[in-house]
Amino acid sequence: MQNFIPDIYQKSIYDIDYQKLKKKGIKCLLFDLDNTLVPVKTVAPTKKVKELFQLLEKDFKIIILSNSGKKRLIPFKEGLNVDTSFSSHKPFKKKYLKIMKIYGFKYHEIAAIGDQLLTDICGANRVGVTSILVHPIGEYEKIWTKINRFFESFVYRKLRKQGILEKGEYYE
Repeated sequence: MQNFIPDIYQKSIYDIDYQKLKKKGIKCLLFDLDNTLVPVKTVAPTKKVKELFQLLEKDFKIIILSNSGKKRLIPFKEGLNVDTSFSSHKPFKKKYLKIMKIYGFKYHEIAAIGDQLLTDICGANRVGVTSILVHPIGEYEKIWTKINRFFESFVYRKLRKQGILEKGEYYE
């Protein structure tokens, strides 16, 4: 169950204390795309996401790490002027390790931000990077995500019973 416990839990990407992350030595932010940055059906970055990334790029290398395909990520890569990793197969370690090798980051210099325990948080925790869970921002989800959410509900229930993680009780 340890792999499903986020280091930080916030309502959204806009509630994260990025300066605290910087002070902790974080140099790279890996953002999930769907229901973390934008709702699933949104086809380009929003003005609000663009503004956030413009602020963050002063202090961090930003990469979108998504299980979505290349075609889905192209408008975000171009619109936000960031690197992307498509078809990442989270929670597997391969793409995280590839990013560390390509960009020269150590595990303690990376924070991964996403809305799913079974993919985003588990993947981050498996490689030892700081894991940040955010509440999903859209209601629509693809079939695979719906299946993950079904299993995720059991994980949430178990963590809640253990007094470890409660939906909506955010922490840093």
